[in-house]
Amino acid sequence: MDVVARLASQRAVVIFSKSTCCMSHAIKRLFYEQGVSPAIIEIDQDMYGKDIEWALARLGCSPTVPAVFVGGKFVGTANTVMTLHLNGSLKKLLKDAGALWL
Repeated sequence: MDVVARLASQRAVVIFSKSTCCMSHAIKRLFYEQGVSPAIIEIDQDMYGKDIEWALARLGCSPTVPAVFVGGKFVGTANTVMTLHLNGSLKKLLKDAGALWL
């Protein structure tokens, strides 16, 4: 889990993803359309991908991807992120983390 915490704290927004996952693609697009440039960790292309996926599962990520971290804190998977977006609270999280300036 240390590797996940270290990676998640490197940028304001970090998305753990799989390159073949349609929900991961949708979440990445959501952030890009908000004007956010997240760090993307494609765990299916990472040498330590299996370890990262195991650590995400231990954090409670179900499914394990996409897993979104904002300001170094686990926000949730696709369902949670979409809910935050729809109710308007995702923008505040992004502003507070310094990922958005407007």
